[in-house]
Parts: sequence; structure tokens; C-alpha cells
Amino acid sequence: MGNCCGAQANVNPASRKPPSPELSKNNIKQDKSIKERSGSGSGNGSSNGGEKTEIAETGTIITPNLKMFTFAELKSATRNFRPHTMLGEGGFGRVFKGWVDEKTYAPTKVSVGIPVAVKKSNPESEQGLKEWQSEVKFLGKFTHPNLVKLLGYCCEDQQFLLVYEYMHKGSLENHLFKLGGAESLTWEIRLKIAIGAARGLAFLHTSEKTVIYRDFKSSNILLDGDYNAKLSDFGLAKLGPSDGDSHVTTQIVGTYGYAAPEYIATGHLYVKSDVYGFGVVLLEMLTGKQTLDINRPPGQLNLVEWTKPLLPNKRKLKKIMDPRLRDQYPLKAATQVAELILKCLESDPKNRPSMEEVLETLKRINEIKEKPNSKEAKAATTQPQPHHHRSPHRPKHGGTGAGIGARTPPHGRTGRRG
Repeated sequence: MGNCCGAQANVNPASRKPPSPELSKNNIKQDKSIKERSGSGSGNGSSNGGEKTEIAETGTIITPNLKMFTFAELKSATRNFRPHTMLGEGGFGRVFKGWVDEKTYAPTKVSVGIPVAVKKSNPESEQGLKEWQSEVKFLGKFTHPNLVKLLGYCCEDQQFLLVYEYMHKGSLENHLFKLGGAESLTWEIRLKIAIGAARGLAFLHTSEKTVIYRDFKSSNILLDGDYNAKLSDFGLAKLGPSDGDSHVTTQIVGTYGYAAPEYIATGHLYVKSDVYGFGVVLLEMLTGKQTLDINRPPGQLNLVEWTKPLLPNKRKLKKIMDPRLRDQYPLKAATQVAELILKCLESDPKNRPSMEEVLETLKRINEIKEKPNSKEAKAATTQPQPHHHRSPHRPKHGGTGAGIGARTPPHGRTGRRG
């Protein structure tokens, strides 16, 4: 083992007691990339347990109970970090898929035991160590259905690795923007994901010591096999203000396009700076377009600046909705989502809703279901009428079933389901 760690911590019985990482509060180097490919695809592993010290709504603050892996174990679990096991790459380093025993977390053969995601830091990355420390600090402390589960870590000979549960559906980013052939998402699934992500963020904001996530973006929202959303990548997370302060002042880090304007301009980080990022992701889910895209026409590079004037207008809103939804969504619900997005994107953080308010609003929107289009419903009931007087032996245009039941109109619109 290297000398990168300090005091001892509680660990999984299957491991030796490791030295736990020093949890530095120093600033992290600024990430100047417009968009990172995080890909910390992490599946449904079992909980390590740990003594519960506080219950906060649907999440829990726990005594850290992480397994310390050796570097050799993780090399074995990932087949020596072979390229075909790589899930993604971000500022921290690369993420690989591995296999371990469900109970002991010992490395196993492919498809034996449970899959895990192993995040391996880039030895040349200055931000790698501090982000590694931050992830252990926060994910090692919290457990919540909408936060990705950290199973263990490794710090050995300047090698810094993290081991997470594996998320079978990958990231929200992949599905929204069809990266790697990921399937598109229905309106119902998008709302389910938004509600899950909102729950995770609301939990962080209302925990004993408020946590500001600071890097909320579509690539950091991971999906399990049932499209349950979990927040990942806590490398930039920071404790919120204390002693009555409204904000914390810190070096500017994060991802352009998602970071709140007041944070970029002043370095003042508010709890509701996360709400702005949530609004940006919600806008991506509504439109199916990335927050920044240099391949779009002039004036449309920045999704927020381009679409904000269009969101309040129903007719214009329909034009920017994700075409892959194929009009299969309640327009009333889409309109209310657009209204929520505008509230989240308010320039003054004081005017933005809290994440608890956002969550409750999304729950109400989720109750709105599709209704049949009135014109198409009328056509469906009136179209068969002319055939009632005709002899069944002389069907019009041939074929006994002609004209019975309304068909999809030539322009391709489909009826709303009730």
C-alpha cells in the first residue's frame, strides 16, 4: 500500500481494515471542458449495511462500511482493464466493467456473481486524487435509492480506484442523445427519471449537513434495469453554507452549460445553484437536445438561451419537443414541465424553487395522462356511419373490413390514449 491515506475506518468484514482517505476541503482544479463523458456506469449490487446514525426521509446517513480492494483484485475483476471492458471516460479517468462475488466482493469470472463499475483515476490527472477523496467522503456516508452505491475503493501505489454498483441502462445522456445505440425514452419513462433524480438531489439538500452536488448533468444520471435514476460522480460535491450564510465561495468547477450563472460569474455557490442544473437537464429531456452543441444553426448553440423565449408558448413549445416522442405525451403535462423549467432557470437563485418543491411539482405533472385528440376522436366515431346502409355483399372499395374503425390519418398523427 502507498502512504496516501490516513486514519482507519469501518470496512466490510470480507476485507482488511484499510486506512481511509484524507478528506481534503481544498479547491479542485477547474474543468474547462464543455462536456465530459463521465460514463461511471455503475448495477444493482447488495448493500454493505453499516450502523444507521440518522434517517432523513427516504435516505440514510450511515457509518462508512466500504471494502478496501487491492489493485490486484480489481485487475482480475476487470480482466486487467482491457479496452473492451471500458464503459466510459471522464475528467477523473476511465470506468471499467468487472465481476465480483455478491457477498465477498472477491473477483470472479465473467458473468459469475454481480457486475460492478470500477473507476480508475488517471495518474497524470491533478484533479483525480481530490475527486476520489470527495467521492469516498460523500458516497461512503450516504445511502439512498437515488444515489449510486459505492461498494469500495483502492488506494495503492498512487493508484486510486472506486468500485460502484453497475447500472444496466447506462446514463441518461446516452438515451437522450442516442449515444452508443441506446434506446429512446417514452414520456412516462422521462418523468420517472426526472422524479428519481429530483428525489436524490432533494435528499442531499435536506440532509443533516446540506450537500451541494455542483455537477448535475445528464451524463451523471445513471439508470438501472427498470430506469430508476441514481446520481453518480460526487467528485465536485461540497458541503453547503453554514452559520446562516446563503452561499459558499469556491473556485469555479463543473461543466459549462449546466453551471448556474451566478456561480460562473462570482464563484458564489448556492444550494439552488443545483436547481439551475436540474432545469437544464429537464430541458434536455423535453427537447432531446444537448445543452451546448456547436453543430446547431447560429443562435441555437446554447439550448437555454435559444429555447427560453419559446417555452411559454404552446405552439412554439410543440415545435421544440423531442420528435422521438412522436407526439405521445399530454400537452398539458409538457406545458407544465416547461413552466417548471423556466422557474428552475431563474437568474436569481432566490426565485428558484427548492428541490423539494420541484419534486412535488413533478409528481403532480406525472398524474396528468394522455387524452384522445378531440378531432381524431370525432373522426373515429363518425367515419363508419356512411357504411351502415350499404349491403354487406357490396363493400365499398372491396374488402369486407373497409371503412370500419378509424385509421391513422395520412399526416401521421396518432390518437391520444386515455
